[in-house]
Amino acid sequence: MTDGPASRRQWWAWAVVVLVVAAAVTPLVHTWLTNPDDQRLVDLDVYRTGGQMLLDGRPVYDYFTPAPQLLPFTYPPVAAMLAAGLAGMPWGVAQWVWTAGIFVALAVTVGYAFRDALGTWRKYLPWVFGLFMVACAYVMPIRDQVRFGQVDILLVALCLADCVARRPWWPRGFLIGLATAVKLTPGVFLIYLLVTRQWRTFFMASFAAAVLTLLPFAVIPQDAADFWFSALLDPERLGANAATTNQSIRGMLIRLYMPDLLTSAIWLAIVIAVGWYGFRGAKDAYQAGDTVTAVALVGLMAVLLSPVAWIHHLAYVVVVLGAIVGDGRDPVRLRVAAGVWLYYVVPVPWWGVSLKAADIPGVSLVLGKIVQNGFGLGALALVWLLASWVPKRRMLA
Repeated sequence: MTDGPASRRQWWAWAVVVLVVAAAVTPLVHTWLTNPDDQRLVDLDVYRTGGQMLLDGRPVYDYFTPAPQLLPFTYPPVAAMLAAGLAGMPWGVAQWVWTAGIFVALAVTVGYAFRDALGTWRKYLPWVFGLFMVACAYVMPIRDQVRFGQVDILLVALCLADCVARRPWWPRGFLIGLATAVKLTPGVFLIYLLVTRQWRTFFMASFAAAVLTLLPFAVIPQDAADFWFSALLDPERLGANAATTNQSIRGMLIRLYMPDLLTSAIWLAIVIAVGWYGFRGAKDAYQAGDTVTAVALVGLMAVLLSPVAWIHHLAYVVVVLGAIVGDGRDPVRLRVAAGVWLYYVVPVPWWGVSLKAADIPGVSLVLGKIVQNGFGLGALALVWLLASWVPKRRMLA
């Protein structure tokens, strides 16, 4: 009975925090959900239309969303099957349901990523959680989730929960398999499970991904064949690979406009080096019991090693921030986390575009290009930070 008043006070605190977080993110949601129809949640429109094509019995990979976007469905066929539920909703309802889902997924991600810090500040748990929620909602990769109606933060939440949940009620590995079947980039977590020798989890993830990949061949065989033997092999379906929003290693190299063969050779060499360093760091973090840092490193690999990785793919920055904060007791780590947070709040790559356009002799061409690649270069720096600097700070604690 003595816990009754304290418990009630915490419930009231959580209720107030939910309202405060909702109020804090309202400007972000209002900005994008009041956009003109043809510029509102354009990626959600892709998912929903893919599901509608499936329900109508029309080829999923032959359609484009209406002008001016003209976007194709670029995901594996099981994603279109899952999107059929969205197609059954009115467009306005789907927008609100999906946007609410983004913040639910963000809450799950924040809860797992900052778990140690939330434990340290348990006395103020609701308020600290609310602070982390609002801060993470405004980093640019998460703002882009809301802007475009993207799925990335959901995939981050699935992979993070699968790796760090202490007593999962699902078969560990299933969520990674599901995420990999829906969008191929989470497949890097299969490499992580291999290098850390989590055999049971690896086999479950592989089994789930395989079943969900093969299922469309039984249900929608033509669409499945269209994706795996045609659409997947066309990189231009994803958009202009040289666009500023492509912050992968390959995207940064393409913007140097070197000969294609040289670009590919350099890309392959860098991918091997970064992949080796990143996965080694993830293995070391796993063996040290720091699974959040391990997941953050693997998430960065998903961005950097992919041929195309848009800014919203950097939703893993939420996990990176949690890994840097750690248990919240190291003031140096807290200051570094604040700096990383600020860096990914401001639109650094677009500053680079503006700097190039200013055409300042001796400055725009070089510095503008560097700043244009700011988020990708920042991700490379974060790999070093998590693989080398964080372990040293951990030992000093």
